[in-house]
Amino acid sequence: MASAQDVVEKAREADLRLVRFLWCGNDGTVRAKASAVGGLEGRIESGIGLTVAMQAMNGLDHLQPVEGMGPVGEIRLVPDPETFRVLPYAPRTGGMLVDLMQLSGEPAPQCPRSFLKRMATRLEERAGVLEVAFENEFSLARVEDGAFVPVDSSLCFSTIGLTASQEYVDALVDALERQEIGLEQYYAELGHGQQELSTAHAPAVRAADEQVLVRETIRGVASGFGLVASLAPKPWPENAGNGGHIHFSLWKDGKNVFHDPAAEDGLSATARSFVAGILRHLPGLCGLTAPSFNSYHRIVPQYWAGAFTCWGHDNREAPVRVPSLFWGSEEASTNVELKAADASCNPYLAVGGLIAAGLDGLERELEPPEPVEVDPATIPEDERARRRIYRLPATQERALDALYDDDVLTVAFGPTLSTSYLAVRRSEWEAYSAGDETFEQQGHFSKY
Repeated sequence: MASAQDVVEKAREADLRLVRFLWCGNDGTVRAKASAVGGLEGRIESGIGLTVAMQAMNGLDHLQPVEGMGPVGEIRLVPDPETFRVLPYAPRTGGMLVDLMQLSGEPAPQCPRSFLKRMATRLEERAGVLEVAFENEFSLARVEDGAFVPVDSSLCFSTIGLTASQEYVDALVDALERQEIGLEQYYAELGHGQQELSTAHAPAVRAADEQVLVRETIRGVASGFGLVASLAPKPWPENAGNGGHIHFSLWKDGKNVFHDPAAEDGLSATARSFVAGILRHLPGLCGLTAPSFNSYHRIVPQYWAGAFTCWGHDNREAPVRVPSLFWGSEEASTNVELKAADASCNPYLAVGGLIAAGLDGLERELEPPEPVEVDPATIPEDERARRRIYRLPATQERALDALYDDDVLTVAFGPTLSTSYLAVRRSEWEAYSAGDETFEQQGHFSKY
């Protein structure tokens, strides 16, 4: 285990001046306070002070009236030394992910990372370790006359799109490698200026930590090229949306518990129960995995984002997709993908909610409905109703209402986290509902 002294030594070897203490707010915004290297060891041990109000701050920096999260009181940003990285895009700067801690030394009830730790522990005690990988789409743009303009207008997977951004791509891959974040794939996607990358799977907490670092790296490297990289779910109204798909599988004693070689699709009974739990809670889960106002311009039928409560094999119109297996590595490649997710989410809350839903499926031994192997929008409405294939929430407001009504998810959160989260996200719905299209685009493009 890395210690405070280890981090200080690495920081001095790298000639750093500052180390950022990074966290992700209830609004999905990555925030930080930085320590000078001179006092770093003490701050690793005791943390940096933070007002209790921060987790009641929305994506417009409007403080919400949440009890106990006002001007009085402090929590501490206490970093995990294991997460230390030198940040290649920030001169002489490092970073660590933090837990929000009470002055008593206990985790603060509004801490997203502590919530995910609790859920990961519950799952490990019950069934195994959830391995998670994120697949991020993002848009590269230049700012021209105050407007965000895509860096290219190429076609899906076009090498023209790759060539247009190849210097940025090379710098991004280098920055990820230097942070020991495993890159799996990279390509130009459907939208103008749109890129996609997928990173290697890791245990849930580490995967969420690395998702924060990936988001920061995508944007930080772009800034060095005079570009803006946005992971907003719908960066331009007329362009393709950006997903932040979550791939996951369950492992115990070195074995993939989701894999059953005797099953026709390779999917075990455990995996099916986990999937059934996700489907049961998917409307409320959307309030965590696709939580922004902008998210619901992406989650619409026939846009390959998954707009109905269903699952299917290699069905990219199903929000829960079971990918086909790779030859020669069938067990290792068995996983499930949640497509109704994007990078406006707080990854700790999204993955923690995913675990809570899956655990409910395991504990109640739920069975998933019949898989959907066609575009669900093409199924007649009466047949969809018979098969319980329902439309997912069409707005942020409806997703948050579904989350509020989902006792499994809100009880897992606890009252402090659920109250503050819902207050923050509901306030964003009110603000963006009152604004115009330009206000929404500016608010999401530049903040995610």
